[in-house]
Amino acid sequence: MDEKEKAKILKQIISDYKIVFESEQGQRVLEDLKRRCHFYATTNVKGDSHESAFYEGQRAAVLWIDNVLKQKEK
Repeated sequence: MDEKEKAKILKQIISDYKIVFESEQGQRVLEDLKRRCHFYATTNVKGDSHESAFYEGQRAAVLWIDNVLKQKEK
């Protein structure tokens, strides 16, 4: 797959995320994910690095969605 094809696929994925999460239902789901996946809070669990890493993984997924939704159309 060349760079042009990769760019086309990425552009389509960004568009798909926006269609899904910019709908009324998608906004409710995204807000629920943000609350459940520690978007607004620290993920550090004192004395348990494994649980901290688990929570940070959840948070990273929601941060990815949030960043995709902030992408400008090219």
